[in-house]
Amino acid sequence: MRANAFLKGFVAIGRITVDGVWKIGAGTKFILNVISRSRMTFQRPRLLIDEIFFTGTLSLIIIIVSGLFVGLVLGLQGYETLKRYGSAEAVGTLVALSLVRELGPVVAALLFASRAGSAMTAKIGIMKSTEQLSAMQMMAVDPYARVVTPMFWGGFFSMPLLAAIFSAMGIIGGYLITVVVIGVDGGAFWSQMQANVDFHGDILNGIYKSIVFGFAVNTISLFEGFDCVPTAEGVSRAVTRTVVTSALAILALDFVLTAFMFTGV
Repeated sequence: MRANAFLKGFVAIGRITVDGVWKIGAGTKFILNVISRSRMTFQRPRLLIDEIFFTGTLSLIIIIVSGLFVGLVLGLQGYETLKRYGSAEAVGTLVALSLVRELGPVVAALLFASRAGSAMTAKIGIMKSTEQLSAMQMMAVDPYARVVTPMFWGGFFSMPLLAAIFSAMGIIGGYLITVVVIGVDGGAFWSQMQANVDFHGDILNGIYKSIVFGFAVNTISLFEGFDCVPTAEGVSRAVTRTVVTSALAILALDFVLTAFMFTGV
């Protein structure tokens, strides 16, 4: 019995390993197909604009509201902490650095994956389950060039803009709670921020993070939709995998990028 259980466990581990290796290979082939067909997307900008609207503009509400409340919380927490050390005027620096370095790209990417990423997976999955993609192939229309590639680049361009808007709204939220409500000097709030936030070391690194996150989330979302089982249950499972895998990828990539950017590892 023990040998049988050990054998079943070994087989399960092998199956998981094989499936994981297959996923990596299929995902790599998928993204290479998307990139190789990108020329048509930029030749037909209307497709790209529609997808930027779908992935970016329709995500603005959740990004703006979330960014504002994150900034409010950061302002409150930062003020209460810095006040103990007589440095309440530096709360602007704390809010700005927390947002442009870390919270802006990461939280915006998580929200993007939950709203736009899941929608892209569902859209591709439904098109596959209703055989719309097969119908395109029958009419000599490349589904990669017509559907997948515009969605990829639309999300790719939207992600850094959404992260920047999230950080800007967070800074506004921090200003409102600390300067307008609590009464911290507004001049000190902005001057400390301007003096301590470096464009190349802080802001650009945050932008690089959002670009990497956008690439990862869009690749995962579209691949899961394209690879899903063409049934209602298969599409729902693909949407769930998109959100979970994207969140784990964002957090793992954030650690790696932070180690290289800010600690010199």
